[in-house]
Amino acid sequence: MTYAKNNRVEFGDFQTPYDLAAVVCNRLAAMGLSPRVVVEPTCGVGAFVKAAANTFLNTESIRGYEINPTYLEVLKNELVDHPAKEKIRLSNADFFSTDWDAELEGVDGSVLVIGNFPWVTNSTQGSIGGTNLPGKSNFLGFSGFDAISGKSNFDISEWMLIVVLSLLSKSGGSLAMLVKTAVARKILSHAERQKQPVIRSTIAKIDAKKHFNASVDACLLVIEFDPAAPASYDYVIFESLDDLVGQKVGHRQGMTVSDLDSFAASEFLLGQSPQKWRSGVKHDASAVMEFTRCDGGYVNGLGEVVQLEDDYLYPLLKGSDIGSGKNWREKFVLVTQRTVGEDTSPIKDAAPLTWAYLLAHSEQLDARGSTIYAKNPRFSIFGVGDYAFRPWRIAICGLYKHLRFRLVAPMAGRPVMFDDTAYYVSFDTEEEARKALTAIESAPATGLLSSLIFWDEKRPIKTSILNVLDWTRL
Repeated sequence: MTYAKNNRVEFGDFQTPYDLAAVVCNRLAAMGLSPRVVVEPTCGVGAFVKAAANTFLNTESIRGYEINPTYLEVLKNELVDHPAKEKIRLSNADFFSTDWDAELEGVDGSVLVIGNFPWVTNSTQGSIGGTNLPGKSNFLGFSGFDAISGKSNFDISEWMLIVVLSLLSKSGGSLAMLVKTAVARKILSHAERQKQPVIRSTIAKIDAKKHFNASVDACLLVIEFDPAAPASYDYVIFESLDDLVGQKVGHRQGMTVSDLDSFAASEFLLGQSPQKWRSGVKHDASAVMEFTRCDGGYVNGLGEVVQLEDDYLYPLLKGSDIGSGKNWREKFVLVTQRTVGEDTSPIKDAAPLTWAYLLAHSEQLDARGSTIYAKNPRFSIFGVGDYAFRPWRIAICGLYKHLRFRLVAPMAGRPVMFDDTAYYVSFDTEEEARKALTAIESAPATGLLSSLIFWDEKRPIKTSILNVLDWTRL
């Protein structure tokens, strides 16, 4: 039995293998959880329903909810001869339209909400026309540029987990959910910000490739709530479901800290960066806006050899060049503005070949989807300002799994530009840049940054982390 491809994508349908569900339930029992009521809000074919029934023998009620009636029929047939079938209640229900307060009314703090919420984002839903979404709301609270440039994109599981956290914060109880590791950390940060009555939290990593054939970092997230007890927002990360030692992680000064000891040793550097770390140029049209120098002029990503004035061409280093330490590969990027929102029409007279090139590729440039282009002059780019034209830089790639900073000098007589996977600060003189680099690469500075980075994330190095390092304190 399979969904059509889009249905599987829409519902984030990664069915949990029974063996994994059984290991999870056994781990929860070893942690001391003994729920009176078990709730599986998206039970699918019932791996967690069956595992809970086989593990928590003293539970009074196991409740499974599922939007797909075919899955429920399969599960019902499998439970016909189960010794615990009388205390298992199955419901055909949509998570987003279910009144969970009513469903859990009268259940005290011994409830366990368990399962595997959809591993799909709202933007993916939109791209396939999916409707398996909560009502429209910017629940993460982003605004302005962040909201329209992607930071408001979220996993559907985030919204669902926040609903469950709200329920358990009132009555007490436990949550045990298989989720992306990045989502787990967001949820724990949310609980800390909202001062929810968390008393114990753990993350145990799982092999998502093995269990779900999914190339993503995933884990078992467990959070226990008790409104009558003192809250604790530190948590332990275990390397696997078999790991019993783990590493303590916590929240300090509004930030999630991956290494509390390193953070404590370098906390004196916590503040505000002397200058804001910026991402590179954003143009969303690399085939048109990026070039490699060749004998006949410049060749773009479409394979076209073109003639352009030098006025608006700048040397380009990709984030991958920064992260791997590669030399400049004679690449250039077309920089149409010196400040965001600047009128681009003067290019017509100052560099007629460049203007003609932009017009010839206007169909691709005008089709860039983001509203940030629609609301700005034609052929606009982003990631420019005075800082982008200072000659010396210190740069780092956000995608690499190490803190490798690089001093970048001017090339071809011009300041170097980066793509938007690189972050940098810029300087007027080599002396200023080298002095800052010495401080940034010092043990205390890298210790602080490392304590705030989670290396298993897709883009582990973020400007939000770099910008809290005040290297002048050294």
